[in-house]
Amino acid sequence: MPKAIGLVTCNYTTASKDDVFSGRPVASMPYLGRYRLVDFALSNMTNAGIRNVGMIMPNNYRSLIDHVGSGKDWALDRKNGGLFIMPGTAFGTSRTGARFLLRDLVQNREFFIKNHEQYVVLSTANFICNVDVKALIAAHEKSGASITVLTKKAKCNGNIDVVTFDVEDGRVKSMKQGAKFGETIFLDYAVIERTLLLELLDAFAAGDHLDLFEALNAEYGRFRVLAADFEGYMKPIFDKASYFTANMDLLDPDVLGELTSRPVKTKAHDNPPAKYEPGAKVSNSLVASGTRIYGTVAGSVVGRNVVIEAGASVRNSILMQG
Repeated sequence: MPKAIGLVTCNYTTASKDDVFSGRPVASMPYLGRYRLVDFALSNMTNAGIRNVGMIMPNNYRSLIDHVGSGKDWALDRKNGGLFIMPGTAFGTSRTGARFLLRDLVQNREFFIKNHEQYVVLSTANFICNVDVKALIAAHEKSGASITVLTKKAKCNGNIDVVTFDVEDGRVKSMKQGAKFGETIFLDYAVIERTLLLELLDAFAAGDHLDLFEALNAEYGRFRVLAADFEGYMKPIFDKASYFTANMDLLDPDVLGELTSRPVKTKAHDNPPAKYEPGAKVSNSLVASGTRIYGTVAGSVVGRNVVIEAGASVRNSILMQG
C-alpha cells in the first residue's frame, strides 16, 4: 500500500511578463515537442507508487484539463484514489513566488482529511527533474524529520522566482525569495506527515495569504526541516530564457538519457511517426510525431504536426505543436 498521497500545485504565476506564458498556466507549457511541464511532477509521483494525487488548478485551466483529463495516461483513472482536480483561489494566481499558498491548501483541506496515508508529497511543475520520490520518502522516514525538502546548489544568479534556504548541517534555518550562485535552492518537492500538515493549516489559518514555507520562516527552529540534496539534472523554468535553455539542454544525449532514466508519461496522441521527405536535412534535433519535413532543421525542438516546407531553414528554435 502506498505510504503517501501527492499534491501538485499549478495555481501560481511568475515574475516574467513574456508572451510565451500568456493564456496558459506554466504547468501546461509544451516541452521537448511531446511533453508538458506537469508530466514530470505526475510521473515522479506515480513512479513511486503514489496512486492518489490532487492537482490544484489555476483560473486559466483549460489547457491543463485538456492534457491531464482523467489521469488515464498516468494510471490515475481509478475507482479508489486517482487524480483529483481541485479548485485554486483567485488570489493564488496573482501572487508571484507563492507556489504552496496556504489559502489553496486550506480550501482543499478535505483532500488531506479523507485520505489516510502517512505522508503528503508536495510538488509544483516548474522544475524539470526526474526525482526518485520513493527514495525521498525513505530518506524522510530514516531521518525522523518533520519535513524534508529537496534542494540543490544554484548554478546561476538572479532568479527571483526561486526560493532559497539557509541550510546549516543539513537543517533549514530560514528561507528567502531569489537565488544567487552557490546558494541552496528549493526544488519545490517536499515530504511532510499528513497529520502535521493539517496541524500547520490550522495554526497558520490567519495568515492564509502566505506560502506554507514562508509561514514557517519564524518556526524553522521549532520544526526539524531537513534538506535532501538532489544530484541529477534540474532546470527551473520561470521565464522565456530558462524555458528555451531547458529545451536546448536536452539536445545533449547524456542529459536526455538522465532526464528520462525513469519513465516520463504523457498524454497519448496516436499520431503517425515524423516523416522526412526527399531532400530533408535534419541534424541534432528532437522531432515529434506527426511532423513532415521537406526543408532543413538544425539544433531545434519541433513539436507535433508541424510542416517544414522545402527551402525553409529552422535553426536553434522551438516550434510549438501545429
